Amino acid sequence: MAHIHTEPGQHDLTVSAFIVRDGRLLLHRHKRMGVLMQPGGHVELAEDPWQALAHEIAEETGYRLSQLHVLQPRERLCKLSGARVHPYPICVTTHEVTGLPGHFHTDLVYALTTEEEPHEAPAPGESSALVWVSRAELMDLPPEDVFTNVREIGCYVFDTVLVEWEPIRARR
Repeated sequence: MAHIHTEPGQHDLTVSAFIVRDGRLLLHRHKRMGVLMQPGGHVELAEDPWQALAHEIAEETGYRLSQLHVLQPRERLCKLSGARVHPYPICVTTHEVTGLPGHFHTDLVYALTTEEEPHEAPAPGESSALVWVSRAELMDLPPEDVFTNVREIGCYVFDTVLVEWEPIRARR
């Protein structure tokens, strides 16, 4: 989806997923920016963040939620009366969008694991340049090939989230 807010200083809500399989992190080469980054995209007007994450993962990687586990803190609020409790993101970031000065994305960043290959290929029109990288390979990527924050969050996933958070079956 295109940017919902287009005036200077406005923010779009986005979601993204750091998916790990066999000690390797999934990245894709972004179509417009040409750099490696985690799958993700805009939360559309008729979606909640978890629905957006499910559709972005399916479109950009071919994974279905049923193939994934979302990593969650061991101590967390799991139920509320009259409200749906969504999985916890590993972090929430706000950054200026490259190429759109004065426009910002506030990103809910999730970590997931899998033991499977994607169910299908990325959707038509999406980048098919998917790569799996180890922590060492992530650190060795040239600066022009990956955003610094992608590298930093990826290391946080490898060093902390995979160790301290528990995998919960992802579902709608």
